[in-house]
Amino acid sequence: MFDTIHVELPNVRLVAHRGCSGLEKENTASAFVAAANRSYFAIETDVHVTADGQFILIHDENTKRVAGDELIVENTRFDTLRALRLPDVDGSTRRKDLMLPTLEEYVHICRKYEKFSVLELKNHFEPVYIEKVLGLLREMDQLAHTIFISFNLPNLLCLREMLPDHPMQYLTKAVTDEIMETLLENRLDLNTRFDALKEEHIRFLHEHGRQVNTWTVNDPETALRLASWGIDFITTNILEDPVNAQKN
Repeated sequence: MFDTIHVELPNVRLVAHRGCSGLEKENTASAFVAAANRSYFAIETDVHVTADGQFILIHDENTKRVAGDELIVENTRFDTLRALRLPDVDGSTRRKDLMLPTLEEYVHICRKYEKFSVLELKNHFEPVYIEKVLGLLREMDQLAHTIFISFNLPNLLCLREMLPDHPMQYLTKAVTDEIMETLLENRLDLNTRFDALKEEHIRFLHEHGRQVNTWTVNDPETALRLASWGIDFITTNILEDPVNAQKN
């Protein structure tokens, strides 16, 4: 049976990376529902602003890898991107039901299944678009159950001004003293590559009231090691812990 890999990780909140992307096409409603019907604490996705100022969910800067058609996401109008039909997770055939989701569709699934949203703001968002994202989340009653993440520090600093106490995680590919100072100064949590993370990083941040997330962990042994270090979140394509499912 095609299923997630089960591993017991007490006290760790598992985040479904781009939905349950080990089973279904990443960043599609199918992947989000697959995650929502399992024990994940949260569902992660990536949001871009289209050329006509709408929101669409896709990880990459262009559509080549996920759709075959090569379009620059932020230079393309929403309707053109929405009309794309994506191949299945194994790349075998395009499915009529697989398309790039709207932000509203993703939030609706998270809300319906009572999952936290982990929302990555891709590239730089002008404040007007950050305000629109917040407005949508408030309207759909999901803001209190959303964690914001971004590689773009100005995005998080803009959000911090608007939401002084809201959970936010700074995405990094390395952990340096400068990054640690930035986290503490701006009350941000860390979200970094698992192979860049050390146990002392987690200990230090916990001592200062910050939390730690890591990506993308698909190996049970790695997850167990991180859990033994006291990691707060693990972002994964395929691991699941039904025994110790975290409640919202």
